[in-house]
Amino acid sequence: MYVDVDLGTAAGEARDPAALPEPLLADPADCTRFHVAVRGGGDAGDLDRVLRASRVGSVDGDGEAVVAVEAVRRLAGAVADDAWEADFAAMLDYARSKGWMSEDGSSIRAHVEWG
Repeated sequence: MYVDVDLGTAAGEARDPAALPEPLLADPADCTRFHVAVRGGGDAGDLDRVLRASRVGSVDGDGEAVVAVEAVRRLAGAVADDAWEADFAAMLDYARSKGWMSEDGSSIRAHVEWG
C-alpha cells in the first residue's frame, strides 16, 4: 500500500487547506510495502501542507513523510477488515523492528517517491 498524493499544478500556490487535494491509499490490501507517492509537481512544503491539512501526517526534517497509523486505517476504509488488520499489524511490527515507527507507535516513517 502507499499514500498517493496528487499535488497538481496549482497545489504549490494553494494556501487554503480546503483547496488542497486529499491523499488516497492506493493498493490498501498490500501490506508488504509502504511509502508516499507524490504526483503533479510541488515540493516538500506542499506535501507537508497536504498531509497536515488532511490529518494524514507531515514531512520531517529529512524530507521523509511521517504518517499517522490511524490515518492509514481511515484511508483504508472498508478494506480494513480483521484480515487486513492482522496484515497491517505485521507491517507495523516490521517497521518497528527497522526503527521506522514513532516511540509511541502512533506514526510510521515513510519514504517519499516524487514522480
